[in-house]
Amino acid sequence: MTTAREIMTAGAECIGAQETVLEAAKKMTEMGVGALPICGTDERLKGMLTDRDIVVKVLGVGKDPAEVKAGDLAQGEAVTIGADDDAEEILRTMSEHKVRRLPVIDGHILVGMVAQADVARALPDPKVGDLLQALSTD
Repeated sequence: MTTAREIMTAGAECIGAQETVLEAAKKMTEMGVGALPICGTDERLKGMLTDRDIVVKVLGVGKDPAEVKAGDLAQGEAVTIGADDDAEEILRTMSEHKVRRLPVIDGHILVGMVAQADVARALPDPKVGDLLQALSTD
């Protein structure tokens, strides 16, 4: 079975919990991504920051992105997948938590990201349809 390590995009970068949302937005722009994992000083994941979070929770309510810390937007425990978990487990986790991207961890260290498209390429067609349906319903 295909594992997260085999289908992930390696080299994912965190935004530090103490870095500003403006710095996160610049990093997203440079990397061409719409989400970044938020990491604490202990290198453990604290959550995910999306471009939508920046718009809705910062800009949309009149906050200054140069003042808001990325860690202030981390909610609860980060949903992750282990590097050696198989594609079926990734599918279950994405469906259960209704997320389109998962940080891939080895121990507690971030080693990559798995996106919905990565899973779609790794699974047979019927399961891809199930994932898309699960992520598209409320």
